[in-house]
Amino acid sequence: MGATALAMCIPLALVARVHGLAGTLPSSAFEWNSLTATPTKVGEKRQVCDSPTETLDNLEIHVTTLNPGEFAHPPHQHPDEELTIVREGTVEALVNGEMKRLGPGSVIFQAPNRLHSLRNVGTTRVVYHVVKWRTAKTGAAGAVPAKP
Repeated sequence: MGATALAMCIPLALVARVHGLAGTLPSSAFEWNSLTATPTKVGEKRQVCDSPTETLDNLEIHVTTLNPGEFAHPPHQHPDEELTIVREGTVEALVNGEMKRLGPGSVIFQAPNRLHSLRNVGTTRVVYHVVKWRTAKTGAAGAVPAKP
């Protein structure tokens, strides 16, 4: 039985390699209670995934919890596009040079290389989901802080 399984894996691995699928994120379901909450200076972070997919150079998804009054980070920009979905609480987001106050269910899209930031402006914690992706058009990865 073990030899049969091994024999079947070799052709599948070759097909995946030929089609560029080796090491890519397969269809997945991420159960909330299985995501490890890692403490940060301003709250906590749950990493969902950070991997290439069949069509993206990289897909990164995480969930951030921000304590009241805290900024996720100073204004910065990066070549990735970013989608933020507010799950609970009230945030103030820098979008296109303007501060926007948003609550649960709100969606924020940040185009590449635009200054953005996010702050908890409520009295309770804020929880939001972040989805970032890179493609061949994205360019070099990494955040670029705002210049004074």
